[in-house]
Amino acid sequence: MADASRAAAEADEHLLRETEKVAVALGRMFPGLCEVVLHDLRDPQHAIRAIENNLSGRQVGESATELGLRRIHDPQYPSVIQNYPNRFPDGRPAKSTSIGIKNAAGEYIAALCLNLDVSVLSPVTLALANLVATDTENREQPLEALRNRNARELRQAVEALSAERAATPRSLSREDKKALVRQLHQDGYFDSRDAAQTIADLLGVSRATVYNYAK
Repeated sequence: MADASRAAAEADEHLLRETEKVAVALGRMFPGLCEVVLHDLRDPQHAIRAIENNLSGRQVGESATELGLRRIHDPQYPSVIQNYPNRFPDGRPAKSTSIGIKNAAGEYIAALCLNLDVSVLSPVTLALANLVATDTENREQPLEALRNRNARELRQAVEALSAERAATPRSLSREDKKALVRQLHQDGYFDSRDAAQTIADLLGVSRATVYNYAK
């Protein structure tokens, strides 16, 4: 029994060492832009095992996050939580992804977290938003029927409005999504029967939610 426990612990440690290589490589691929943190969930009080490209000011040996604790207590917790809005301690906006890592017994023993500093990208997204912006002086002119607009144009409009808020469409807050949908409605993008479903897919919400936002 002791031998089996020792073998399992060694296997877990091997998995952590291999994952640490991935964390280091990812962080060094995106210097100054994406922080990569490896959490050892076997020791939640001292969970941070490695932090590459440190943007949050945390240190090796610090405790697990709330998300990490949820995984420890619930093996059924989602393995991947992707592209959710987050913030660094100094207030900079971030886009984060958390990947839970299970051992052969199906227990979460680690989490690999990526935190992208989207504030660095804000000037770029703003420039793109300005590039695709229409002249507000011509808002009173008759709008084209959406039947003459294709899905690509609608996608561009959604992405441009999201960029003005320094976010991707799916990472927008509920209130920002509602404001975006109302702007699209005002600009005539709901004239097509397919528009609501296209917008819903881009925002990661249901078609019914899009119609509720448009009210």
